Amino acid sequence: MTERLGYRLKRAAAALRGAMERALREHDLTVPQYACLEHLDQHPGLSNAELARRTFVTRQSMNVVLRGLQDAGLITRPATTDRGRALPAHLTEEGHRRLAAARAVVYAIDQRMTDAVPEQRLAQLLADLDQMAAAFDG
Repeated sequence: MTERLGYRLKRAAAALRGAMERALREHDLTVPQYACLEHLDQHPGLSNAELARRTFVTRQSMNVVLRGLQDAGLITRPATTDRGRALPAHLTEEGHRRLAAARAVVYAIDQRMTDAVPEQRLAQLLADLDQMAAAFDG
C-alpha cells in the first residue's frame, strides 16, 4: 500500500496540513478558517455554499467556520438577505490584518514544500497533479 500513489499524496497532504495547523495556531486560526479568509479576500461576498466548495469542507462545517470567524470579528455577514438564503461574507479590517500575518507563515510553508522539488521538475509535477484531479471530474 505504501507504494501506491494515493497513499503518497495523502501522506504529503497530511504533512502539509500538520505544518499549517502548527503555524496557524500562532495566529489563532485553523486551516479551514485560513482558507476561508483567503477566498474572501480574493472574492468578497462569497456564500457559505461556495466557500464550502472552495475549501473542501461540508456546508455544515463551513457554517461553524463562519460563525467562529464572525465571533472573532474577522468577517461580517448580514443577518438577512434580500434574495435567497445566501448570506455574503466580507473580511473586516481585523480579518485583513490577521490574514496578512497568517499568509506569511503559510506561504513560507508552501515555499519549503516547493523547494523540496527540483526546479526543472516542478512545472511537470504541477501539471501531473492537475491531471490527477481532472481524472475525477465529471
